Amino acid sequence: MNIKFSDETLKFIRTELVDRFVRYTSLGTQSKEDSETIPSTPEQWELARMLEKELRELGLKDVRVSDKCYVYATIPAKGGKEFESLPALGFIAHIDTSPAVPGKFVKPIVHDYKGGDIKLPGIPQLSITVDKNPRLKDAVGSKVISSDGTTLLGADDKAGVTEIMTMAKFLTSNDTFSHGPVKICFTPDEEVGMGHAGFEIEQWGAFAAYTVDGEREGELNEETFNASAATIVFKGKNVHPGFAKGIMINSQYAVCRFVSLLQNYPRPEITEGREGYIHPYSLSGTEEVSTVKILLRDFEKSGIESKKKIIQELADKVKGEFPEVQIEVSTKDSYQNMYEILKSYPFLVDFAEKAMKASDVHPIKLPIRGGTDGARLSFKGLPCPNLFCGSENVHGKTEWISLRSMEKAVQTIVNLVQIWAENREQIKDLAKKKN
Repeated sequence: MNIKFSDETLKFIRTELVDRFVRYTSLGTQSKEDSETIPSTPEQWELARMLEKELRELGLKDVRVSDKCYVYATIPAKGGKEFESLPALGFIAHIDTSPAVPGKFVKPIVHDYKGGDIKLPGIPQLSITVDKNPRLKDAVGSKVISSDGTTLLGADDKAGVTEIMTMAKFLTSNDTFSHGPVKICFTPDEEVGMGHAGFEIEQWGAFAAYTVDGEREGELNEETFNASAATIVFKGKNVHPGFAKGIMINSQYAVCRFVSLLQNYPRPEITEGREGYIHPYSLSGTEEVSTVKILLRDFEKSGIESKKKIIQELADKVKGEFPEVQIEVSTKDSYQNMYEILKSYPFLVDFAEKAMKASDVHPIKLPIRGGTDGARLSFKGLPCPNLFCGSENVHGKTEWISLRSMEKAVQTIVNLVQIWAENREQIKDLAKKKN
């Protein structure tokens, strides 16, 4: 049975979404790479504590914030013992935002969108254009939310946080249908690849979960990249440049030569779909030591291994050209394609597709050209596909989201809870087999 959302209910959902989203995005919660702590930044605690307080006010159970800034809560089952015994379904979103562009003093702007380009007042020459954002046409007549242009917006993934919180408010204030227990978790540090690190999966207690961290409306992901990173260190020898002849070995020439060779291989600027890439994203150096950091991405394990081989071959080539420079290559695997796990749980994607259709959303199954918390959580025993939150242009100053897409995300999540309950006997049998 699909949930029927009355006009009054939809108005309530829209009001909740705007109020919460503006409140959450106004807090700067950027994470930080290469931190030795979880969370990587103290700012994330402010949003975690706010969410803890609001979850308690909604009457949820088991509400707590862990010592690593994970927010946990349970929406109790309704409808009697047969629903109380249903294995729990979970929903996950992350509270941190990308460190790629400024994101500390976010000024969200709610536009009554009637069409055309959206000018961002913080940087007058910057606009969200229809030409580069064709899905803006689907938002005409709705509200569109952006930053003022000086920062990112933070819809990745505060939209997911907002939608899960709105779902929680809807379920706790609605007694018209029965459902099983629903688990909620908000994680820190997803943007720097550590959202899984402090997740207490067994204590949380969900049988399966969905991250609400996808982008365009209708997006449904059961595949991610396999991800690795390479670090190449070039070591030379420094001396005063006035007396450098025959002594100085400038590492910067070698690192620049190495990076120049990478343009002959697949890179983000020229790839799409299921194509992998090699992406140098950090370059630093002095005469003495230079370092380049590189992302390696591919949907196939064999593709990752071939890219590691390319990096080593290029390092060897540069060593031949600069024999006095020491070159050290190291690689580290980050996450794997979650399809290797999710292919054993096809009903999770099937349920999500049904929930979207029940919400008048067209499902768009796409491989993620990136990763989610769900990738690593799936390999830790929590199968976890990814649902759309509706964000657009993430990690940039022209990031935006439409209220319509956020509303559809909430409806999808609520319908998923209902579909989970309707299939309770199947879920119970599957949980027994899993255990």
